[in-house]
Amino acid sequence: MIQRIQSLYLLIVVILGGVLPFWLNLWSDADGNAMFAKDDVFISAAFFGSALLAIVAISLYKFRKKQFIANRFNIILNLFLLGFFVYRSLNLSGETSVSEKGIGMLIPVFSIVFLVLANKSIKKDEDLVKSVDRLR
Repeated sequence: MIQRIQSLYLLIVVILGGVLPFWLNLWSDADGNAMFAKDDVFISAAFFGSALLAIVAISLYKFRKKQFIANRFNIILNLFLLGFFVYRSLNLSGETSVSEKGIGMLIPVFSIVFLVLANKSIKKDEDLVKSVDRLR
């Protein structure tokens, strides 16, 4: 059900994980070459995995608890990706030549924010269903 707010949040995560890392550079090396997600297999697999988990979570709209768990796994995946970017950025700053960090390194942060918002909405829906069941 795309009209639920958590589905819209998850759709934003799909766009953030599946499209933007291949348009926005993640970092630039000392020679000025821009590095994108498609240049590294691990990074592109992690972004595609995040987008795929978000699509799976959207399709689990009837099973809110499973949707909640899928979002938690997606948050963990984005935290690993963010940790890799932090590690990479710390290594870039120690070079003798100047390297630049790209705006694409912030994509996991935005994904985590939208996943947390989706989980809050899923929890609110689950609480609403539980309260209605008590009245029967």
